[in-house]
Amino acid sequence: MSDFLTTLAEIIADRKTNPKTGSYTNQLLADKAKAAQKVGEEATEVVVAALAQSPERLVEEMADLIYHSLVLLESRDVSWEDVLVELEKRHKPDVAG
Repeated sequence: MSDFLTTLAEIIADRKTNPKTGSYTNQLLADKAKAAQKVGEEATEVVVAALAQSPERLVEEMADLIYHSLVLLESRDVSWEDVLVELEKRHKPDVAG
């Protein structure tokens, strides 16, 4: 499986550094409240899709949620790598056992 999430996070970070006129990503990066609101909206749409829609619709909504989550992270100067590190910490075997 490719690590397109890392690539997408890099694309979003580049858009922050090199804004493009009319870019939806740049609009969200410039408005942290809107970026956060979009994550909430997309999360609700994921729940609806999971409970009452097709698997294809769930995939589409999950893709939207992940994209908007990556934009929100970048808007707050938090990297995707930071999230990966946290996940890895949570899943290390307990060596003290």
